[in-house]
Amino acid sequence: MIRAAIFDLDGTLVDTEPLHLAAFNEVLRGRGIELPRDDYFARLVGYDDRDCFAAVLAEHGKQAGAQEIAGLIVSKTAVYQRMIADRDLLYPGAERFVRQCAARFPLLVATGTLRAEAEMILRRACLRALFIDVIAAEDVARGKPDPAGFIAALGRIGFLLRRRPAIRAAECLVVEDTRAGIEAAHRAGMNVLAVCNTAAAPALAAADIVCNTFADIDLDSVLQRFSTDEGG
Repeated sequence: MIRAAIFDLDGTLVDTEPLHLAAFNEVLRGRGIELPRDDYFARLVGYDDRDCFAAVLAEHGKQAGAQEIAGLIVSKTAVYQRMIADRDLLYPGAERFVRQCAARFPLLVATGTLRAEAEMILRRACLRALFIDVIAAEDVARGKPDPAGFIAALGRIGFLLRRRPAIRAAECLVVEDTRAGIEAAHRAGMNVLAVCNTAAAPALAAADIVCNTFADIDLDSVLQRFSTDEGG
């Protein structure tokens, strides 16, 4: 039985991945690097800023320590926040689905984006009040596909709600859009509903359920699927 839902943000609820790519490239051009769109969406979408910068710089033979990468993140943050400031970024049907879930169980966001960016996006979309908390890039040492963000989210649910019996990982539904996110959720012991916003269905086949758009999701059917699985 599903008793909580954890949502990814970028590429899942909001159409921000092209803006992240544009912001990365604006900063990387100063290093003589241009990150191709196809490469970003095939390999790097779902990474947090730190891991993305580290991977791209290493692949181009550029040495960069933690302090230098932190500076690049600051520059990229300024560019990205300027891009998202006045945009309506929600995918069609995302708000409806979030509200359906919020009427049934507690919700969290677990995202590789920075807290300030996540809060800005959720408040502008008038969805922040529906989530009991946000686990952001600053809250974990390792980004997806590491499960740290989802494990932290489960711990936050337990701390904030203090429900008995406690909500277990197997009772959490994660909503994701990337292979890295799916892997992270499964490593945390959670169930995954993938939405094909940034990748085609075959790339997300490891998820427990794959839907093309939010309009294709029937929450009752999703919950019944996991109830049936639990019952054997």
